[in-house]
Amino acid sequence: MAETLKEKTAKGLFWGAMNNGAMQVIGLVFGIILGRLLSKEDYGMMAMINVFPLIAIALQNSGFASAIGNLKYPTSNDYNSVFWFNIIVGGSLYVILFLCAPFIADFYHDDRLIALCRLAFVTILFSSLGTAQAAFLFKNMMVKQQAKASITAVLLSSTVGVLMAWNGFAYWSLATQGVVYVGLNTLLVWHYSTWRPSLKIDFTPVKTMFPFSFKIAATTIATKINDNVMNILLGRFYNNAITGSYNQAYQWNSKCYLLLQGMLNPVIQPTLVNLSDDKERQLMAFRKMVRFICFLSFPLLFGLGLVSNEFIIITLTEKWQSSAELLRMLCVGGSVMPLYTLFSNVVISKGKSGAYFWCTVSLSVTQIVLMLLLWPYGIHLMVSVYVALTIVWMFVWYVLAYRYISYRPLDFLKDTCPFLLAALGVMTLTYLATMSISNLVCLLLARIVMAAFPSAWSPGSRLPWSPDPPERLRSSLWYHDGRSRTCLPRCPWGRSPHGWDNLSFQPLQT
Repeated sequence: MAETLKEKTAKGLFWGAMNNGAMQVIGLVFGIILGRLLSKEDYGMMAMINVFPLIAIALQNSGFASAIGNLKYPTSNDYNSVFWFNIIVGGSLYVILFLCAPFIADFYHDDRLIALCRLAFVTILFSSLGTAQAAFLFKNMMVKQQAKASITAVLLSSTVGVLMAWNGFAYWSLATQGVVYVGLNTLLVWHYSTWRPSLKIDFTPVKTMFPFSFKIAATTIATKINDNVMNILLGRFYNNAITGSYNQAYQWNSKCYLLLQGMLNPVIQPTLVNLSDDKERQLMAFRKMVRFICFLSFPLLFGLGLVSNEFIIITLTEKWQSSAELLRMLCVGGSVMPLYTLFSNVVISKGKSGAYFWCTVSLSVTQIVLMLLLWPYGIHLMVSVYVALTIVWMFVWYVLAYRYISYRPLDFLKDTCPFLLAALGVMTLTYLATMSISNLVCLLLARIVMAAFPSAWSPGSRLPWSPDPPERLRSSLWYHDGRSRTCLPRCPWGRSPHGWDNLSFQPLQT
């Protein structure tokens, strides 16, 4: 019996959570080990060149995974066309970047980067072999298989990285870790995918998808530049150590919000596309996603910011203390990144790749201009403006979401503000109650316990898992939607008597 959209979505969310949870836990453990073994300069070396393979992979992928995701019934020929296109483009890009390695090293004034670039860029070749297979898994919501592939790959590649760092290979361990991860993930994606390429090459589907996919690819490139612009400028105008300090803070911040993004990414676009014929159901499904993300994002990121100093010093030692303040600042912007992703996926699901492109490129240009103007005034001002711009642009994406699915401002405030205010209140009280503790270990434990306790026992926290909330709480868990005499769940996955496929709501008791 074929699975319903509800069942596929539920399984997708579960395995998305498992995948990203495991990935982040593994990343946490191995990140701590590598942070202790390697220096700021080692991390700075990799941070300066990461943007190049990321841009190249975006170019060779060319947004075809999203383009296939928007096709209701993609054919084998569609996948085959994408496969061979990626092989050709990926190979060409590696050759170009291989030859450009001396120019990259000259830009950063460090000849060691020549050999490092040529090794790190091998990820482009491996990635080109797996794009079509990954698109197949994505389209068919085979999140379990994607999870198995990525978890296995990150576990084995991280082990290789630690062993090399332990034996004194410094920044080479980070480059090799990345190559091993992409190679293993590609191999396992092939294993789990049932589709196989043929030698019959027809680029007609690529040509058909190109107007949409090209804009997605260009947008992805702009996004990668946005994510790495600080590393590029710090590597150029400062030094490896400062770049490494920022990159360490950025990695810990991104681990948290990517955990949340990854839970929803495998199901956001397919779900919205499948519900495109019923705007009311689509909007309700989307609002549940928003509430779910806010329920997790604000406490998690604000909590990390609260314990950033003691966490960094205890886990990574005092040599990384300069990263703690940067991490605290980045967590503010990181708290809205999952919402950023949700709103942008609305635009993609509507096929509006042009709007997606221009919004992202505008951010990229604005960010680059501002950072170039501000770099003489120090890294802290640069990071502050970077965070502020991230928050501002989240509202830009919201305006687009409102345009395409009529997500009203009042609904947005209802879905986000309760979680935002609750998280701010809890973190503020926790900070005031623990500020007199001098022992770092005791301070870390006290803040974790005090911040987690109110969240664990708040009414809203019970609902994602509790099928039948107590009657005494029911009045605080439901509210008017402002348009009809129905009520919406305040919790992320409020109980619906007919499930996801038939979004109906309890009548409001008067």
